[in-house]
Amino acid sequence: MTSDEELLLLLKTAGPLTAGELSSRLGLAPQGLRRRLEALAAAGQIAATTERAGVGRPRKRWHLAPAGEARFPDGHDILATELIDSVRALLGEAALDRLIERREVAQQARYAAALAKRRGLRAKAEELARLRSAEGYMAELREAEDGALLLVEHHCPICAAAKACQGFCRSELKVFRALLGEGVEREGHILAGAPRCVYRVKG
Repeated sequence: MTSDEELLLLLKTAGPLTAGELSSRLGLAPQGLRRRLEALAAAGQIAATTERAGVGRPRKRWHLAPAGEARFPDGHDILATELIDSVRALLGEAALDRLIERREVAQQARYAAALAKRRGLRAKAEELARLRSAEGYMAELREAEDGALLLVEHHCPICAAAKACQGFCRSELKVFRALLGEGVEREGHILAGAPRCVYRVKG
């Protein structure tokens, strides 16, 4: 039987989803699944938004609530935010910017060394997704309907630090552009309320 953890992981990586979509993907009977969804909602793990799709009853799309997101830990978030606040208070914003720049240089060099072994944009993007997954971003490469590549990150292990200082997000976008081309654009952003970060990679 599918566990609640599997259901939450599916919502993390593919949500928001309707009960019907969840039922199909998990191979569960709709009636039993709805009871589990209601139980998880009552426990504060998931929530639903209502959408209207033409004629008929509105349908619910389920997504993780903050308590559900917390089951995918951000690791050392308190320490990170305390350090950021301390650097900002003691040394100023410019010093924090320099620290982020130093991280950016090291991160880009590490990724570039791995991507140098790959040929072609898709192979490089796939390798970057693999590297990011190893760092906890739950990344994958998808193909959009128009044929563009999408680097999708379902989780942000540095979310607390990024909230405290959005320079981290700007820095990572710069790194992706340096590695995969200046055409890389961020289409989804967890900090802006999206369920995942999505980067469109143009050839």
